[in-house]
Amino acid sequence: MEVDSYKWLPPSLKAWSANLAVPPYDDVPWTPLARPLAEARIALVTTAGINVRGAEPPFDYEREQDHPNWGDPTYRVLPRDLRQEQVQTGHLHINNDDIDRDVNIALPVHRMLELEAAGVVGSLSPRNFSFMGYQPDTTEWRERYGPEAAALMKDDRVDGVVLTPV
Repeated sequence: MEVDSYKWLPPSLKAWSANLAVPPYDDVPWTPLARPLAEARIALVTTAGINVRGAEPPFDYEREQDHPNWGDPTYRVLPRDLRQEQVQTGHLHINNDDIDRDVNIALPVHRMLELEAAGVVGSLSPRNFSFMGYQPDTTEWRERYGPEAAALMKDDRVDGVVLTPV
């Protein structure tokens, strides 16, 4: 089955995005788990651009609509006890309907809690993170927001991250 990554974009933005040059990554960091998974604290990180309704503002979708070459580089903190009715979506480059019905599609928080209860993972982090996956310019994300989220995960003694890109 072929996946159309640009299905939800307007035609003009679809053509521009499909021809966007992606810089090569020469050095991909890899760190093995320092402890067995059954003892590890795991954080979830999604690029679905979701937030907790009323707790933090949504991502800046209006600016992105006005400036299609820009993506909000900030992040939102999602608690481990996130309930479906708290989830707010609005990512402009994906169909949000499925996430609106089941957040686990983009952020498997309830599945991770089941794995925690079963002893498969040590624990789910108290804080998990959502970013806006659309980032034509990653400078601000790499220099500020990515390191901020990483520092918070370090504060939470996170051993590993499950990344769910959308």
